[in-house]
Amino acid sequence: MSQQPTREGGLLYRETPSQTAGPYVHIGLALDVAGLPLRDEEIWNRLAAPEAEGEVIELVGTVIDGNGDPVRDAFIEAWQADANGNFQPDFDLRKPFNSFGRSATTADGDSEWSFTTVKPGRVPAANGKPMAPHVCLAVFARGINIHLNTRLYFDDEAEANAACPVLNAVESPARRETLIARREEADGKVRYRLDIRLQGEGETVFFDI
Repeated sequence: MSQQPTREGGLLYRETPSQTAGPYVHIGLALDVAGLPLRDEEIWNRLAAPEAEGEVIELVGTVIDGNGDPVRDAFIEAWQADANGNFQPDFDLRKPFNSFGRSATTADGDSEWSFTTVKPGRVPAANGKPMAPHVCLAVFARGINIHLNTRLYFDDEAEANAACPVLNAVESPARRETLIARREEADGKVRYRLDIRLQGEGETVFFDI
């Protein structure tokens, strides 16, 4: 996916660090994953504290490349409404809930990204119709020159999903399924799993935002 070197006027131009995620994104934003000392305050993967209003849940998944292999250096940003369908634009780690978070896959184990958050409420689309509960995800990784935007919907919100104007803008029912996270329980916690496939069979729907 990276650009090939080009020759112009006898000079060979190669891709610069600013054109790819890196390892640079981890050095600056995923310090623990990069093996660097943590800052006192960090925007990371806990959007909700236990006392947050609403149902506290976990979101997990892997990022998979066109060969079916896990992408072990992916970086994910999440943006969502609270349990009442309201976005919280002011980030403060002392608040029980923030609308924004970050996570990264790891180089070992199952290479999963994860978030602790609350199940979001419905919010209106531009046409005023309510969108189904969802989480907006931005995917950064080596070889992705411009981050990819997608969404996570919930499989136990079938009625809301069927009426969501954004989800149903994806014409193919099979393609819509690539945005639906599956509910499971682990260690007594409610968890929703969504694997993000960058290419190939079952490729995730990405939005041009």
